[in-house]
Amino acid sequence: MTEFNVIDENEIKKSKSRENGNSIHEELESMIQENEILLFMKGNRLMPQCGFSAHVVGLLEQHRQDYVTFDVLSDQEVRQGIKEFSNWPTIPQLYVNGKFVGGCDIVTEMAEEGELEELLKS
Repeated sequence: MTEFNVIDENEIKKSKSRENGNSIHEELESMIQENEILLFMKGNRLMPQCGFSAHVVGLLEQHRQDYVTFDVLSDQEVRQGIKEFSNWPTIPQLYVNGKFVGGCDIVTEMAEEGELEELLKS
């Protein structure tokens, strides 16, 4: 049986939040900068709510277990805001070291070419 290092949404680091008067853009920027590997997805890593999210979780699990997910279904403002922030229309979205990596298609291609493993090691 696989053992998971579960990190829930309460453990996502974000120094700026809308509750403290910051904009959604500032909150997203804070989340992305303060979490080494962050996957915005539908559902969570233990129960993905779409096939694309499940696929990216599977790819990440092959190389790292210390990543954070955020369930965009739990916050419609984040769900829409992250699409505008990245200028990428779909979920999931992967960020590593503060930079947007891509969605399911890009992450899959990177995994096939060995680039994902290298990125996650750095």
